This record gives sequence, C-alpha cells and structure tokens, in this order.
Amino acid sequence: MPSQHHHRRIHHDSSTAKSNLLGSMTSHLKKAKLVSTHGAKSGPVEFTQRKDKAGLLVTEELDKAIERCKATVEAIAAECRRRNRRFRDIEFDLDNNQWFCLHGLINNSTDISPEDTRRVPQIFNDPQFYIDGASTGDIVQGSLGDCWFLSALAIVTTMEGLIEKICVARDEKVGVYGFIFYRDAGWQEVIIDDLLCLSVPQYEKLDGSAKNLYKQDKDVYNETARKGSKSLYFAKSGTENETWVPLLEKAYAKLHGDYAALHGGYTCEALEDLTGGVSSDIPVKDILDEDQFWNTELRRVNSDRLFGCSLSGGNYDVDGLVTSHEYSIIAAIECKGKRFLKIRNPWGRKEWTGRWSDGSKEWTPEWLQALPALGHSFGDDGAFLMEYKDFLSTWDTIARTVLFDSTWTMSSQWLNVTSRTFPCAWSFGDVSFTFSIPKASPTVIVLAKLNDRHFQDVTSCYHWFVDFRLFKKGEKEHIGTSAHGYYYRRSVNLEIDLDAGDYVVHVRLDRATRDNRPKTWPQEASTTWDVRKLSRKMTEMTTSATIAANFDPSNQADFLPLQSDPFTGQDISEIEAFATVATPAVSTEAGVAETKPKAKKTKSGKKAGKVKGGKDGETKPEVDDEGAAEGDEGGEDESKEDHDVEKGDEEEEDNNEDSDGEEESSESVAVHNGFYCDGCRMDPIKGPRFHCLDSACNDNFDLCEKCADENKHDADSKHEADHKMLRINAPDDEDKYGLKDKIEGNENKITLGLRVYTKRDSPATVKGQLRHGTLLRWTKKQKDEKVGDNAPVTVTE
Repeated sequence: MPSQHHHRRIHHDSSTAKSNLLGSMTSHLKKAKLVSTHGAKSGPVEFTQRKDKAGLLVTEELDKAIERCKATVEAIAAECRRRNRRFRDIEFDLDNNQWFCLHGLINNSTDISPEDTRRVPQIFNDPQFYIDGASTGDIVQGSLGDCWFLSALAIVTTMEGLIEKICVARDEKVGVYGFIFYRDAGWQEVIIDDLLCLSVPQYEKLDGSAKNLYKQDKDVYNETARKGSKSLYFAKSGTENETWVPLLEKAYAKLHGDYAALHGGYTCEALEDLTGGVSSDIPVKDILDEDQFWNTELRRVNSDRLFGCSLSGGNYDVDGLVTSHEYSIIAAIECKGKRFLKIRNPWGRKEWTGRWSDGSKEWTPEWLQALPALGHSFGDDGAFLMEYKDFLSTWDTIARTVLFDSTWTMSSQWLNVTSRTFPCAWSFGDVSFTFSIPKASPTVIVLAKLNDRHFQDVTSCYHWFVDFRLFKKGEKEHIGTSAHGYYYRRSVNLEIDLDAGDYVVHVRLDRATRDNRPKTWPQEASTTWDVRKLSRKMTEMTTSATIAANFDPSNQADFLPLQSDPFTGQDISEIEAFATVATPAVSTEAGVAETKPKAKKTKSGKKAGKVKGGKDGETKPEVDDEGAAEGDEGGEDESKEDHDVEKGDEEEEDNNEDSDGEEESSESVAVHNGFYCDGCRMDPIKGPRFHCLDSACNDNFDLCEKCADENKHDADSKHEADHKMLRINAPDDEDKYGLKDKIEGNENKITLGLRVYTKRDSPATVKGQLRHGTLLRWTKKQKDEKVGDNAPVTVTE
C-alpha cells in the first residue's frame, strides 16, 4: 500500500484559516506578558551539557544496548521455563488485547482487520528466524501502508551484519524476541512474543461454500490455508518458514504503540531508527554535479551510506513504478562503461518497465552474459536495474543515511521550547545551542524534533518545521546552514569540517495546521477517545519529553510511570519514607544546581514532608492527624525554632485571610495560588509575580513585587542579584490538576535536540539557551544596520 508522500502530507483549508488566524491573534493578546530586569542583566537561560549525553561512543553505546536486551530476553526465558509456559507479552498482547495493539486513537477504523492470531509454531511447520541469512528478497509487504519502513528494512539487509545488530536476542522455544531501535538520542530495547496476526479465519467462520472447497475437512483447511507466510496479515518473508520479517515489524509497531502508527512515513526516518545514522531527503533536481554524486555518494552504498528513492504523484504508475511509494537502492554498479543502480520494490513484485528492465530490448546476448557481474537475474521479485541517467530523470527524491563507526562520538542537548504564539514572525530567537570542540574534526550537526509517531494523535494542532544557521562564536556572518530538502521532516542536518573552538547554532521555527486540527486539540477530541489508550499515549509523550534538560515534572506526575527498580526489596511505606528524607533535586548533570524543594503548608499550618527520627535510627514520615497512616505523635519532637516558624506562618496566613475579602473584590489584584514569595513568604503571592529565569534557581524561585524591587531573597538560596526575572501579572486561568490541563497547553511547545557527531578524539560539549518574554525584540536600528533580529534589547519600565 502506498505511503503518504513528502509533498502531500499538509492540507490547508482556506475556510478555517481565517478563523484560526483570528483565534491566534486573540490568544496572543490574552497571553502577552511583560519582562522586568529589576537591575538584572537581560539574557536567556542556559542549560549546560548533560554528562549522560556527552561524548557517547556510537558503537559502544550500541554494544551496551545489545547486552541489556540479551540479558532481558534470558531472564524472561528462564522465568517461562520455570512456569512451563510460552512467553506472552502483557504490554503488546495481540491475542487478548488485539484492538489496543492494532489501532490508535484516531485511526481506529476497520481498515486493519486481521481474522485471527496464532503463535509462530502454529503457523509454520519448521519455523526458523533466518534461512540463509537476511536478504532483500525476504521482505514482502502485507496489509499495512508501511512500505517506507519495509523499504528501509530492505536497504539495511544489503549491508553485511547490520540486521543482526537490530535482531539481537531470541529464544524461539519460549517465544521471546529482543530488538533494539534508535530513538531520539539513544538505543531502546523492545521485547515481543511470537503471536502474529492471520488474514485467514478459523474454519468455523467459513460459510458452506468455502468449507466445500476443502471437502468439509477442518484438518485439510488448517494445514493448507492457515499455514505458512501466505496466511500472515502483515509483512512476511518471501522465504517459506522464515520468521524474522513479521517479528521485526511487530517490534517496530510496539515501539510506536500500535500497527496503525506505521501507516505512512518516510524511509529516511526508518533508516535512522534502524541504524542510528543521520538521514536526509535529497531532491534529485537539486543535485549540482551528477558525476560527483555518483562517485562520492552512490558508490559508497553499503559501506558508510544507505539509500532509498521515491516518486511523487497520484494514483498512477510511471513505467511500472508506483508513485507515493518507497523503494530501496541496494547496489551501484559500473559495467562496460555504463552506470547502473539496482533497486527493489518492498512489495516483492511490480517492477520498472523502462530501459534495462527485465527482458527489454537492451539485453543483447552480450549484455545477458554480464548479468552475473551486475548481480541480477530476471523474475518478478521486485528487483530491477536502472541506468543512472534514467534514474536521475525518473525519481524525485533520494533518502540518504550516513552511518557512523567506532571512530565517531556524539554529544547532545535537548530542551522543551515554548515558541511565540502563532501567527508570529518566522524568525530566529526562540532557542539557540552552543557547542565547543577541542580539536579540528569533520562534524555532523543534527537538529531534531522528538520522534512523536507513538503519540502523534495527542500532539498539538501544528506540524513543526525547523532549520538553523551555524556561527563561529563572536562572528557576525554564519558559516553554514542546515540542508533543506523538504518541509516538516523530523530532523535537519549540516555536514561540515570545523576547527577547534566555540560555535553557536541559531534555530528558526515554522509551523502549519495539522490535519485541520483546532487550536483546542487534543482536549476537545479526547472526550470521545478510549481513556486507556489515551493514557498510554499521554504517558509516552510525557516520558519522551523527559529527555529535555529543562523538563518540569511538577504537573506531569500522573503520566510519568515509576520504574520497577526502586521497588526492589522494599514496600511502598519504606520507599516513601526514604523519598521524604532525600532532598529532591534536578541532576547537576543537566547543568542545574541542586535546590531544596519549597515546603508546602497543610491546612493546619504544618509544613508537609517533614521527617522525624524513629527508633534505632529508622526514618518515618510525619503524617497529619487527619491522615490514614499511623506515625509518631505530631509536634512533640519538633524544635522550638520550628514551632516559632510555624506559629509565625500561621499568624501571617491569618493576616492574609483577613484582607482576602477586600483584595478579591478588586479585579486589579491577581492571586498566584501555589506560589509563595521566597523573600517575605507571602503565600500565595498577590499582585505581580516575579519568576527567576536563571537555571541555578531550578525554576523554583519567585518574589512578590515589593521583594523584587528590593531584590530580597533567602541567604541560603542559589538566587543572585544579577539573575533575570520574568514579570507575570496574572496566573493562567487553568485547572492545574484536572485532565483538561494534563492534555492541553502544548499548542506553542516543541521539544528540540541538537546532536553533534565528531571524531572520537574531539568530543563536543553542547549547551542550550531559551528565549524568555520580550528580551529579544526588533528595532528599526537593527533593520537599518542589518544586524538581524537576534541582538538582545533591554526592556525597562
């Protein structure tokens, strides 16, 4: 089935564009905020290099992921043998939870409708994962529009040993298989069982005429119609009894939540997921020197390059080629003064019918003798040859992937970015990255969005497009730009040789309405969605965002799953007691200083989370009198200092309550519930709230207007006098703890990451900076001097 092609994904509706524009402008006016320096220097917040994302050795990280996957498979196999059971994957059970595994929140139609589910030994008489290794001829597309993925899979099989680094562990007797894929900034293991979907129903579901075809014999029917690759609903191997193709496709579907998520895509993105390389789409018409492209690019296929190709168009063929469909380039050959490319259709059939096609007039007796040298044979197997000049005049797009060996290293930094409210100027200034390298090195710079295929149903109403410019630190003219092929790709990149030094990457954001989604997406549509499925999608989206150095979990706790590791050998009470003792902090590896959490007061005036010593050094959490758990008697062991502080807090709270009526009657006074002043302890802050933008304060320092004027703060805090402060006149009118808030508010938000690949002896250090408020602003002077709109402008009151 054809995939959605790169030119056809975005659809604009002129009737809704005007209303969306007006709504955006109204929203922009409502959300406007002022920035005050209060003696502080203007500038963005900087997030420094995370140690766990710096200098990753590309092949060593892959080896570590393989070992983790193998260990998991071995542990599952041992447990299954102890139980005398085959493995059944509770997370992706095609048998008992089929709808959940097949459909997304939106694509839940009956288009995907297999007849039955069986295990591999029930489908094949002599199942084997590989038969004579993995090859392009093994891959046959099934009843799913994932040709883009299968085309990438065919490309990967052409490089010796590469597929074995994806399919890394298995126990075929138990029915457990382990695969690894590259996602965002690291390798991810996926474990599956051996249940597969069939296109052939059970015998009992046949009508009388169908049963007559098998002479009313159920055994004959089961042994013929319901056996072998031909009975599979999704992808299959062209080699009978071979199982790696449908199992790998199932693992890829699980990685992205369901089979429906694989409908439509780009070969270059699948190649990145399968190899960990860097991919890009190249418009064929953009190739400047065709001879150079042959010699420096295509001739390197299956060494450190992988290629695919596609042809845009509607529902028609071009000399046998299917438009809006992805093909694999599996070889580049020079023979008798001619240049040929060997290409394959993932369908395993339907080939090129032009010059040099199978049986064409070009195949003279002399050229027929050259078939072995060309590595080709005639047959309707989906593989065919094209002469290079015909290739260039026929195809639209080349998907190219650069692979990295053990001589390369990678550093990355990810940030959750809030852009200006749309519509707005298409401009740099929302986010930048800086990096430094200690030695001269060939460098590949990749600016990427999150892989959102799993949770694309609950992303915002926009498709995002990104590009960037590269500057040498301190210089006015840029030295490189990201390569542009097509809009709205998952990543853009730049390949360049760099000297040792510091560099700046300025990012530009653009967007378009996605599938005519309203600005209230997804909360409006969520009322009709399956809540269980919605929970999985929201969990995946939230978990993916944790890669960002500035991720804020405070309002996302319900969608952050607890891993099993903390529960080892301890019950919930013990874990909670330990967590209460420990001081929560953002890792200093993320470049944010550790800070103690703000103490929140209960209705009785006590500070929540206080920990007291128990018997024999045991630590127990304090529980309010109204709590369900039993604990030490509250307050008896508290110091007089603590008592005095609490008493003062209660008196202050009472004083605040006395004036509430008068203040709340005035619409001019805003109340920032949930935020107290770190200077005078006003709780909640009334009037303007001033929030520190410096990463050292860990997004956890606020002042009222009076204390901001005096620049007052705790002596023990990390706040300094020169930190930038954001003035917030009024809080958002949202329910911070309701479902509505949990699934909205991402209209102007995007998670971006910068990956920098350099040679192993020159690892990069990457930092990120975010724009806040109106610290960056256009001026006529800037326009006249042609310095752009990136210079900071100090805003004064």
